[in-house]
Amino acid sequence: MLSNSSTDPARIPVIIAALRTPIGRVNGTLRDIEPSQLAAPLIARILRDTGVKASEIDDVLLGNAANSAGNLARLAALEAGLPVSTPGVTVDRQCGSGLEAITLAARMIQAGAGRFYLAGGAESASRAHIRLRPPLERGGELAPVKRARMAPDEIGDPDMGVAAENVATACKISRERQDAFALQSHRRAVEAAVAGRFAREIVPVETATDLMSRDECPRANASLETLQRLKPVFVEGGTVTAGNACPINDGAAVVLVTNLAEAQRLGVSFALEFVDAATAGVDPNLLGLGPVPAMQKLKARQSALDPAKVDFIEFNEAFASQVLGSLDQLDIAAERVNLDGGAIALGHPYGASGAILTVRLFSQMLASPKGTEGLAMMGVGGGMGIVTLFRAV
Repeated sequence: MLSNSSTDPARIPVIIAALRTPIGRVNGTLRDIEPSQLAAPLIARILRDTGVKASEIDDVLLGNAANSAGNLARLAALEAGLPVSTPGVTVDRQCGSGLEAITLAARMIQAGAGRFYLAGGAESASRAHIRLRPPLERGGELAPVKRARMAPDEIGDPDMGVAAENVATACKISRERQDAFALQSHRRAVEAAVAGRFAREIVPVETATDLMSRDECPRANASLETLQRLKPVFVEGGTVTAGNACPINDGAAVVLVTNLAEAQRLGVSFALEFVDAATAGVDPNLLGLGPVPAMQKLKARQSALDPAKVDFIEFNEAFASQVLGSLDQLDIAAERVNLDGGAIALGHPYGASGAILTVRLFSQMLASPKGTEGLAMMGVGGGMGIVTLFRAV
């Protein structure tokens, strides 16, 4: 039996609502919407759906990787109409930020610090602030920095695509496997969308010209032939292409975390219990393999856990190479993860992606028997991994 840290219903964290925006392509339909304005309607909708009062929210925790010059979570809370007495905190564990925010909220429940937490993530690659460094180059002009540094030079701080190539080489992940996995992602995402399996979790976003209600990136016309024609984009002669890597995206996801006693009081018919989570570091040059030591750390606490047998697994598909490399080392069959497609098809709005994985698990496990297990897994920029274990109750 997988164990929580408490048997007291008031200390058992559960998610009772989970929603997301449609995921937009960078400079696409959501390009003019700030990340806080993506999260705010989700917060308002969750409160309306659950009947929890805005004044009952103890804190708002939102992950973000590129947008928050201030406190995005506090801004989103106020934009959603929460009272000024409601605090907010923005979490940065790069692309693991949204999942980390949910984990922190669950830990607060376990500690007895409060009863209701809104947690998730929001990201807009379209609206990302340009980071600047002092005028040291180009005749005194300010030179834009594409991203923040994540490791010192003496260790290695490769760009994400280069790190994905490193993983492909180290783990012997062929171009053929990467392209086949990417095709599986698109086919599953398109099938899920047509079948309406995303409809429950998506809150449409009103733009200046339209009401966006569908994810922008899955390709119904994806084929192995098309993927095979694409050239490597990060390393000459490499195997990582635009087709077997995720796109760049905008989006948000939010969940409501409470305790089991409050869920029972509210009369909810389904909840996703937070069982445990673990985060671990790995060589930044092989940053996509972070879920491997994170899973080892989790299994050390949860001795009954066999990740190869978990019912539902959502693994963030930043690059096919790092997903396959991690799954191989964990003895998890690639066919068992991301049953409705993953980030290669749906998109990867950095700080929101971990929360999107959680929303996906909530939707998939909604009709599952009590005790059904779900795992959210992510590799994280800078050389980290985070895995979170849930159970249907």
